[in-house]
Amino acid sequence: MDQVFAPWRIEWIRREEKNPDIEDCVFCELPAQADDRENLIVARSEHAFVMLNNYPYNPGHTMVIPRTHTGEYTALDDAVLLDHARLKQRAFDALDAALEPDGFNAGLNLGDGAGGSINDHLHTHVVPRWQGDTNFMPVLSDTSVIVEALEETYERVHEAFASQEGASVPDERSAVSFR
Repeated sequence: MDQVFAPWRIEWIRREEKNPDIEDCVFCELPAQADDRENLIVARSEHAFVMLNNYPYNPGHTMVIPRTHTGEYTALDDAVLLDHARLKQRAFDALDAALEPDGFNAGLNLGDGAGGSINDHLHTHVVPRWQGDTNFMPVLSDTSVIVEALEETYERVHEAFASQEGASVPDERSAVSFR
């Protein structure tokens, strides 16, 4: 069995304070702050936003997050559901243009038993995948990790979102906006 070296993941596992600067919900508070780039938010729409996972499984691991604070998928109204779905489509397009993966894993961790670390604000993970890359399963065989710094991934994905129809970018520190 080959070993996968992903040292950035241990920081997430061992951290004592989950989010020391966040009082309530990371997915409610980060988009309200001024610096999207610092908070890894690459795109925004009326009811949702996209941010890079700060401890990714693969380069380009993003989360599409509705602005509505709920852990219950069925609590989202039609406008939020549609906007979230459309922003997911844009995320697939941007990641495909920026990183050229062979495929994607996408999904929600709903409820305590699903294994997610943030259960009270749902979010859809979109993980680019390449043939022979890492896997979510703990048993790996003949795999390798594709490594890229978050800052470089942010630039590539941000640029890909910015090239989409209907995109606007207010300034260099802001996420791409779709309204």
